[in-house]
Amino acid sequence: MVAFSSYEQADAHKVLQAQIQQELNTPVAPEITDFVWDMIGSARPLGVLFYGSGLRGGLQDDTLLDFYVILRRQSDWPRPFLARVGNTLLPPNVEYHEIKVGGRLLRAKVALLSLAQFRTLTGLQTWDTTVWARFSQPVRLVWAANHKAEEALRRCVMRATITAAVWAAWLGPEKGQPETFWNALYRRTYQTELRVEKAGRGAGIVASYQERYARLLLPCWRIAGLAVRESETELEPILSPAQKKKQEKAWGLRTTLGKPLNILRLMKAAFTFSGGARYAVWKIERHSGIAVPLTPFAEKHPLIAGPPLLWRLWRKGAFQKSR
Repeated sequence: MVAFSSYEQADAHKVLQAQIQQELNTPVAPEITDFVWDMIGSARPLGVLFYGSGLRGGLQDDTLLDFYVILRRQSDWPRPFLARVGNTLLPPNVEYHEIKVGGRLLRAKVALLSLAQFRTLTGLQTWDTTVWARFSQPVRLVWAANHKAEEALRRCVMRATITAAVWAAWLGPEKGQPETFWNALYRRTYQTELRVEKAGRGAGIVASYQERYARLLLPCWRIAGLAVRESETELEPILSPAQKKKQEKAWGLRTTLGKPLNILRLMKAAFTFSGGARYAVWKIERHSGIAVPLTPFAEKHPLIAGPPLLWRLWRKGAFQKSR
């Protein structure tokens, strides 16, 4: 087959919508739901999405949960004015939360986006690869304000998956099995970002959900209008050498911008990362085994208290013991 009819595109949209809807609505562990309700408190975001290694591997003693909180307006989440400005100019902001649930201390890294930002960052034209790459992976909707919000978030997750599939066609092999295209894509996105994960992490994600990725690639290409040749075992997107060259150049610009964007976010986090001192202490204790005292002053002023603390940790050998 070379081109797709409007009927085939409509069927493909139904397949993608059903898959994403099923994933979003799959229940999570009760502890995670309780954590999210406690974290939200009196705030009322549009929704809270759960993803990452905590979703794939379940709750372990050292699990760091990953959430995205999607807001209608930046003011819908309680934080200082400077943090709201930072999130407007260079999204997302990240917070660290520790909450006891049923006598167990759970930890989470929480990113914040407005719905408008979420729509932009899951689209094909964005220069930033981080958001659509994450949300092309399985995700759960733990909390939603209402049905309208749920629909808006579902459309964004579908958009992220289509964006990822199109880039997989542009950056992947001339032909191959679906997992080959997804692996090629995630290998490139990991190279674009400042990531500390081991090489092959993206392939591990695809292997964990192999049937899911195999099921979604062709429907996403159909929705995007990409022409494809199909055989019993392989798919071949019909792309000219000029198209491949053009998209490789476009990806090169994203690679050039990717690491600077992440460095700027790290610099911004020095001023906007709520709970960052507690997060750093937990990471140091987890990797070195050395207990780190955190005074109220150090938690409130990490930039001032940080250098003396790092010096004491170095004297104790924390960084020699870490991996």
